[in-house]
Amino acid sequence: MKHRIETDSMGKVEIPANRYWGAQTQRALVNFEIGNEMIPMPLIRAYAVVKYAAAEVNAALGAIRKEIADAIRQAAQEIIDGKLDNEFPLRVWQSGSGTQTNMNVNEVIANRASEILGAARGEKRLVHANDDVNCSQSTNDSFPTAMHIAAVHEVKGELLPAIDALHGTFEKLSKSYSGVVKTGRTHLMDATPLTLGQAIGGWAAQLACGREAIVRALEPVHALALGGTAVGTGLNTHPDYSNKVAGVMARLTGEPFISAPNKFAALGAHDELVGLSGALRQLACALMKIANDVRWLASGPRCGIGEIDIQSNEPGSSIMPGKANPTQCEVMMMVCCQVIGNDAAVTYGGSQGNFELNVYKPVIAYNVLTSIGLLAGAIRSFDANCAATIVPNRKRIDELLGRSLMLVTALTPHIGYDKAAQIADKAYSEGKTLRQAAVELKFLSGELFDALVKPEEMVKPNLG
Repeated sequence: MKHRIETDSMGKVEIPANRYWGAQTQRALVNFEIGNEMIPMPLIRAYAVVKYAAAEVNAALGAIRKEIADAIRQAAQEIIDGKLDNEFPLRVWQSGSGTQTNMNVNEVIANRASEILGAARGEKRLVHANDDVNCSQSTNDSFPTAMHIAAVHEVKGELLPAIDALHGTFEKLSKSYSGVVKTGRTHLMDATPLTLGQAIGGWAAQLACGREAIVRALEPVHALALGGTAVGTGLNTHPDYSNKVAGVMARLTGEPFISAPNKFAALGAHDELVGLSGALRQLACALMKIANDVRWLASGPRCGIGEIDIQSNEPGSSIMPGKANPTQCEVMMMVCCQVIGNDAAVTYGGSQGNFELNVYKPVIAYNVLTSIGLLAGAIRSFDANCAATIVPNRKRIDELLGRSLMLVTALTPHIGYDKAAQIADKAYSEGKTLRQAAVELKFLSGELFDALVKPEEMVKPNLG
């Protein structure tokens, strides 16, 4: 492989000649060969938005030349458009401020911008990674700015549409099955009836609540740290820089980004992303419950609950012919486990800011963006391959409903709790129907029992 030489403050480094990155990126490849977790591409693209906006404002304020700024913006746009994805090889495990990733972006843009200006990459480039691309910035304020931009973009572009689609599926199913009366269950035991539509409506309500929590948590993420530079004071920036650069980033993304009112908090803590991660955890808890409900209700097909049928997507066993498993439910539940674990890492990392800098930025960014991506993908898959295929097994539903001892609850307003309990105990211990037990105990006639115990009347308030 051909190489070129680049120099940083520590000396000369060999770089693969076909790469846009520079000395600091190359050093990081050697010094942080840890794990397989890569810096997420949404973060890299968000970082390119930061560099684009900074170049535009720096030129307007006279900090860099216009032709340099224009070349930086063009190179940054190529990153945003996904044309340079292979130029960002660094793993998550690096400096806690994200310095290596910031310099990776700076170096790629500097070399590409130099080419745009008609010069070479490497030692003879016309654009400096620090003086030009990183002008008016520190890693300490640019990395958290990219974190926020990426989180907002991924939540609004990927996660919320997925939630809305699944919510719409549940709403449709809830209306379609509003008349299907089935056995309720509490403590995993038989309980009074409800409709399948009501059960699915509960799932829809959980999704709506989770969505609302995410939207609320996302609002403070629109405040950006850029302009704080190293410790939050704004050293080496123009007084108008912070607000102007936030305005450009808002224009570029179409999102209501603003300059964070307190840069010391923006650099030293990541409470906003801790809050967002907590909302993602809430959604994961809801999805875990929903997927588990579907899995149990579809269990069988002959020896489980079997009240609903779901689509079989693939063979379920390497040894048992004809077996099909609720794989979409299982995938969803595993994703939810991962998201809950990711939140634990974000929570701990967010609690560990010291003085003017939190040095857990890469791991916080990685886990938040990973959770968003996992949830969005799992929801889309669950919706298309499971939720949309749910149909009631009416024969099984009616069979179980007819055997439920908890239908006796309809009698308590008329004969009292104690007599109703005697009916249920007798029916269970002697293997008889509730009707038979009630008549034999001489608490009710068969005709009155039939008039009082109507499952379809037990799914709503019925007194008064």
